Amino acid sequence: MEFIREQIKEKPINTKRIVRKLGLAALCGAVFALSACVVMFMFMPALRGALLAGNTESTEDTEKNSETETENSQTESESQTQSGTEPDTGNGETEPEYSLSIEDYQEIQDELYSIGNKVNKSVVTVTTVVSETDWLNNAYETKGQGSGVLVSEDDNYFYVLTEKRVIQDASHVRVTFIDGTSADATLLKYDGNTGITILTVEKRLVEAETEKEIAIADFGNSFIVRNGSIVIALGSSPGTNYSILTGNITSTTNHITTVDKNYGVFTTDIVAGENSSGILINTKGEIVGMVIQAFSGSQDISTLTAVPISEIGAIIDRLIDGKDIPYVGLYVSTVTNDISAAYEIPKGVFIKEVQTDSPAMFAGLQSGDVITRINGEEIYTDGTYSTKIGMLIPGTTCEITVQRQNGNDYIEINCEVEIGVLQ
Repeated sequence: MEFIREQIKEKPINTKRIVRKLGLAALCGAVFALSACVVMFMFMPALRGALLAGNTESTEDTEKNSETETENSQTESESQTQSGTEPDTGNGETEPEYSLSIEDYQEIQDELYSIGNKVNKSVVTVTTVVSETDWLNNAYETKGQGSGVLVSEDDNYFYVLTEKRVIQDASHVRVTFIDGTSADATLLKYDGNTGITILTVEKRLVEAETEKEIAIADFGNSFIVRNGSIVIALGSSPGTNYSILTGNITSTTNHITTVDKNYGVFTTDIVAGENSSGILINTKGEIVGMVIQAFSGSQDISTLTAVPISEIGAIIDRLIDGKDIPYVGLYVSTVTNDISAAYEIPKGVFIKEVQTDSPAMFAGLQSGDVITRINGEEIYTDGTYSTKIGMLIPGTTCEITVQRQNGNDYIEINCEVEIGVLQ
C-alpha cells in the first residue's frame, strides 16, 4: 500500500503590495503631522495667554500666603510679648527677653532699703538705766539699749512692742523716735513665757512735729510666708539701732515648745548680733515676725530667728489691753491618730512635762497624762489647748480632765487648776 506524499510550497512574496502599504502609512503620518502643526499654530497665542494668566494667579496666591504667614507670625509674637511668654526659637527652647545686670540688682536692693526706711518711722530705740552697787556698796548706773516698734495708739498713749530682756531690772526707760527726740516710757504688761513686752508713752510727752514723723506699724499675714521669701530686718539686729538688713527666710517648719504653747519659728540667712532685737517685715512693709533670739537653736544662733507675728498677735492685743497672760505650766504635744494606734495612748494632748511650782503641779497634773477636756470641752491638739488656756482669766479656776495610765488601762481624772501668771 502506498502513501500519498504531499509537498506544501511557500506562497511567493508580493513586493508591490508591501511597497504600496508602506507608502500609504507614510502619507497618513505626514497628513497627521501637518494637521497637528496647523492646530498648534492656530491655538498657540490662546494657550500662551492662559499659561501666563495661571502663573500670575499662582504668584499672587503665593504672595498672599506669605503675607498671611508674616501677619500670623507678628500677631503670635505680639501675643507672646503681651502675655509675658518668650518666643520659641524652633528647637524647643525659649530665648530670655533680658538678663539682670549688676545695676538691676542694685536697683532691687535700693528698693528694699526704701521700704525699710519707710517702716523705720515705726521703730524706736529703747534706752534703759539700771541702778547697781559695786562690791564696796557704792551705787552706780548702767545704760542699755534695744529696739522697739510702735504697734498701736489711742487718744492718750503710744504702745511700743519690745522684749522683757531689753528693760530687765531697769529703774528708768526712755524711748527715742526716728527724728531723735525722746520721751519717758512705762512698762504696761509683759508675757513671762515669751518675754513679749508692751511699753506705753504718753502722747503729751511727744512733740507735735515728732508725731508727724512717726507711724504705727502694720501687721502682715505670717502664715503665707514661705521658704525663700524676701524679708527685711529692722531694729538692732546686728547691734546697731535703725539698721536695715535684707535676706531670705530659710525655714518655716521649725517649732519650739514653751510653757502652755508651741510656736513656729522663722529662721533666716541674716546675720545676728549677740543682743539682736527688732522685727522682720515683708516687701509690703508689713511686720511678719518678731525677732526673739532666745528661740534660736544652737545651729541658728548666728542668724536671725523670729516668731511669726500671726501666732503672737492675740498676746500682743491682750497686753495692750492691760491684761495678764494666763499660765498653767504644762509642756504638751498632740497625740495623733498614728501615735494613739502605735502606743495605745488615748487621743488628746500629751503632757510631756509639768513645770515646778506651777498651777498645774499644785493641781496634781503629771507627766504622761493625756488631756481630753478643759471645762467640759474636748481637746484634741496642742493648738486647741493653747487657745483654750489663752481665753482663761488669771485668778479663776478651770477643770482639766485627763486620762492617766493605771497598769495596762487608763482612768479618767478631773483636776481643778487655778490659773496663774508667769513672772
